Amino acid sequence: MKVLSYECFSGISGDMNLGAMIDLGVDKDFLIGELNKLNLKGWELVVQKEQRHGMYGTKVTVRQTRHQHAHRHLSDIEKIINNSSLDSKVKDLSIKIFMKIAEAEAHVHAISIDRVHFHEVGAIDSIIDIVGAAICFNVIKPDAVHVSPLELGGGFVKCDHGRLPVPAPATAEIVKGIPVKKGGVDFEATTPTGAAIISAFGTHFGSDIIIKTDKTGYGVGHKEHPDVPNMLRVSLGEIVTNPETGHDAIQLECNIDDMNPEFFDHISEKLFKAGAADVFLSSIIMKKGRPGIVLHVICENEAAGQLKNIIFSESTSLGIRTFPFRKDTLTRKLESINTVLGEVRIKRSFYNGVEVSAKPEYDDCKRIAEEKDIPVKEVYNRIMAVITGIKA
Repeated sequence: MKVLSYECFSGISGDMNLGAMIDLGVDKDFLIGELNKLNLKGWELVVQKEQRHGMYGTKVTVRQTRHQHAHRHLSDIEKIINNSSLDSKVKDLSIKIFMKIAEAEAHVHAISIDRVHFHEVGAIDSIIDIVGAAICFNVIKPDAVHVSPLELGGGFVKCDHGRLPVPAPATAEIVKGIPVKKGGVDFEATTPTGAAIISAFGTHFGSDIIIKTDKTGYGVGHKEHPDVPNMLRVSLGEIVTNPETGHDAIQLECNIDDMNPEFFDHISEKLFKAGAADVFLSSIIMKKGRPGIVLHVICENEAAGQLKNIIFSESTSLGIRTFPFRKDTLTRKLESINTVLGEVRIKRSFYNGVEVSAKPEYDDCKRIAEEKDIPVKEVYNRIMAVITGIKA
């Protein structure tokens, strides 16, 4: 399993992340070429080697070459991204990162997401930082991302709303559920952009894992500290011990007996898009013999708040039960194979490093069945024969 490991001993910002990715091996010219697909004018990416406390890394600066309009709504940023010619995975991941910031700002200011003004984060440098992070992630394609406890820093930070204590309110909201520490440095070590990137990328937080490191990169921050190198260290490697398959998760559930059942499909779709790991329904008999439905939603801790908002706003439920539990899952890997029917994605599952199952992606089977006008079960069986080593 390919693991990307973040060591945030001096926090993380968008430019530090870009520096670390380039230092790790992402080609600078390729990154700039992809960023140009945003069709944004008036910026350049300055990449240079610098050292902190004798350690050399890559420092990235997004330099504006002309004045930019820095106040944008989420819809403005989504339009910039969606109208670009970037890869669809890059677009989705970029918007996911921006959405985390938008949700945090909306919560802090008690307004709806569509009313959130991106000030600093709406500026062109932050757009480049976030979309650049998504581009680099799509280049590396890690199977998992481990994140050490985040150093938040200390003191105060100046923003459009005045001087605010570190962490900034939006950062504090984004890092909920993520292991953090404070006071290692006397400045804002983790920015909202950095926090959103880590929140979107991370699959394992806090607890140590043992990996065989193949590459290491350092992203250099713009501030300096006399005792702690202001750098982000990112490593790429393979897990060499049995990975931890379990983690804490949340199950939300509520009883519904007074709603048009056609609404469940819409609600389920919104819940999945907002980060639910699973959504399912079960039938029950409620008081006075009334038939009802239990809506079950399984999610990670950090997604629970948004999913509750969806349930309350989209359904007739008046209350939600929240159950913390431990979730043990198999390690999964998605790969593509060529068959006589065409290219098909295969989902492989592993337990303690041993493969226990493999099956084709249903959407690919369905596409081939429609293209070749053959039953989907025949497509599935022929691909399974290829997977198991039997000639199709």
